[in-house]
Amino acid sequence: MSEGQVVHKTETPITVQSLQDDFKALGIKKGMVLLVHSSLSAMGWVCGGAVAVIIALQEVLGKTGTLVMPTHSTDLSDPSQWENPPVPESWWQTIRETMPAYDPDLTPTRSMGKIAETFRKQKGVFRSTHPQVSFCASGPQASYIIGNHSLAFGFGEDSPLARIYDLHGSVLLLGVGHSNNTSIHLAEYRANFPTKRVVREGAPILQTGSRIWTTFENIAVDASDFDRIGGDFLLSDAEKGVRRGKVGIADSQLIPQRTIVDFAVNWLEKNRGK
Repeated sequence: MSEGQVVHKTETPITVQSLQDDFKALGIKKGMVLLVHSSLSAMGWVCGGAVAVIIALQEVLGKTGTLVMPTHSTDLSDPSQWENPPVPESWWQTIRETMPAYDPDLTPTRSMGKIAETFRKQKGVFRSTHPQVSFCASGPQASYIIGNHSLAFGFGEDSPLARIYDLHGSVLLLGVGHSNNTSIHLAEYRANFPTKRVVREGAPILQTGSRIWTTFENIAVDASDFDRIGGDFLLSDAEKGVRRGKVGIADSQLIPQRTIVDFAVNWLEKNRGK
């Protein structure tokens, strides 16, 4: 969506102060652990753009709160699996041999949006070491959440998602739906369903200062039914813990992460692959 289109659908400018008011009305409080998935354009015209959103979130969370965002770089992957777009097979080995290694400071996000890409570059924000599905965080729980992010099974028990679960954190869907809700990937790891399978992934990393191409195991994740899971979740008794409202003009949801993960485990075991 162009900036002109965003301006046209916005009645009054959205500011740091109005964002803080909206976040508080939605239920965000000081001291929370908050994982944010976002669309800046969905919010309307924000004075200060992504920077204003980050400032507002950090003000509401306060010094005792921890802000987390996904900073995935899924283009650092095996070219044999690329589909959007695919590349000729004759290129695959060259890509494996020459693609620059993942660097938490340098490697940009892919398809994460302006807010996450801006947040990862903020002073005092720490990013995990996974070359494909990293997360970044600021606040007192940042090191606990992003430290020791396992290369294998990157959305599993040794991931930032599992640490947020341990801390009873919350998920903010800011102008996006459950198809963007990475916490449901943790449910994929925990659930048992007929189509669940292990695959091998590849990525360039730095090891003792040298670039290498490494391979590792992962669950074959699939977000194609996440919107169905989210829809059924909002119709269930578990929905009682969800706060819904507007941030700017964006439909938003504040969800206890444990609630949606536990619901999704049960949903996947009952529905996926059957």
